[in-house]
Amino acid sequence: MKLFKRLALALLTMIALATGYLWFVFASPYGYTPPENLPAISRQEPHRVFVYGTLRSGVVRWLVYGRWGDPQPSVLPGYDREGLDIEKQPGAEVSGLVLSVSSEELAALDRYERLGVRYSRYRLRLANGQQAWVYARIQS
Repeated sequence: MKLFKRLALALLTMIALATGYLWFVFASPYGYTPPENLPAISRQEPHRVFVYGTLRSGVVRWLVYGRWGDPQPSVLPGYDREGLDIEKQPGAEVSGLVLSVSSEELAALDRYERLGVRYSRYRLRLANGQQAWVYARIQS
């Protein structure tokens, strides 16, 4: 019985730690202060966002802005993927998804990507001719 209680306590501790971590990363007001020089988000909706990394996962999108959405496959020409970043590379292309998000959801994505600290957001043209926001790591 003591072993069962210890295992249950360990499991509950792990769940609490995971929940706290997810709240801190995705929802808390702590851990990220946007730089003051960021432009305001336009209220013109929807915003198209091309994603090529962790945001391709529906679970991550749900944690970040509260829904899975209906992403569409797309391609970003002229760029190559390097881990969690993209680099300009003539003739290359990056496969990903296009999300259609509200202004509030775009702000949540900015927070997740640590806009102005870890990533910048650029308006780029996709292979189908549409423009979309794309996050690229800030080079130090």
